[in-house]
Amino acid sequence: MKSKLFLLLLLSCLFLSCQGQTAKNIQTLDPKTYAEKLKTTEKPQLLDVRTPQEYEVEHLENANNVNINSADFATKVAQYDKNKPIFVYCKVGGRSAQAADKLAEMGFKEIYNLEGGIMKWSANNLPKTSQTTQNVKTGMTSEDYQKLITSDKKVLVNFTAVWCGPCQKMKPYVLKLQEELKDQIKIVRLDADENKALVDGMKIDGLPTIIVYDNGKEVWRNIGYITEEELRKHL
Repeated sequence: MKSKLFLLLLLSCLFLSCQGQTAKNIQTLDPKTYAEKLKTTEKPQLLDVRTPQEYEVEHLENANNVNINSADFATKVAQYDKNKPIFVYCKVGGRSAQAADKLAEMGFKEIYNLEGGIMKWSANNLPKTSQTTQNVKTGMTSEDYQKLITSDKKVLVNFTAVWCGPCQKMKPYVLKLQEELKDQIKIVRLDADENKALVDGMKIDGLPTIIVYDNGKEVWRNIGYITEEELRKHL
C-alpha cells in the first residue's frame, strides 16, 4: 500500500512539473503589458491566428496571419524561430490560447498570448491597423441602441458571435427565455461582428456579454459563459 501511495505521489509530482514547465513557456498578458512587451522586443514575431477574413478587417501592426484552424498551421509556424519570442492573439483569446499550447508543444521557448484578444485591445484604445472597410457591417448605431434599451420593461442584450463556442452553448436557452419571458422582459441577441462600431464604442472586451437594463439604465452585466439557472436569477 505504501509503495502504491509513493508511486502515485511521484507521478503527481512529475505531472505538475511538466505542467509547470509548459506554463513557463507561455505568458498570457493583459493588453497594455502585451503592447509594451511588443514594443521592447526587437523584430517581434507576431501572429494573428484568426481567419483571413477577420485579419482583413483589422489586425495589429506588423502581424502575420496564420489561421489556427487551417490544415497547414503547424507547417507555417515551423518557419518561425523557436528560440526568439513569439506573440499570438485572436478575437477574444480562445484560439490564441490553443495556438500558444501548440507552439509550446513544437518547442517554442518564449510565447506571449494576448489576454482578451483584439476585442480587449480595442477596449483599451490601443492602436490597430484597419486594412479594408469594404463589406464590413457596422450595424446598429449608438442612437438605435439607446432606443432599443429604452423600454417600460427590462431589456436584456446578449452580444454574441457565430465563432464563439460559449455563445453557441448559451444560444438555445437564451432563445427559450426570449419566448418564455416575452411579456416581462425584452431579450435581444446582437452579433458582435455585425455590430462592430457599437461594440467598439461600448468597449465590450469579451464574449458572450450579457447586459440587463431597467428603465434604460444598466443594472447588471456578465462577460463569459453563464448557466441558465444563474442567468434567471438576474431577470
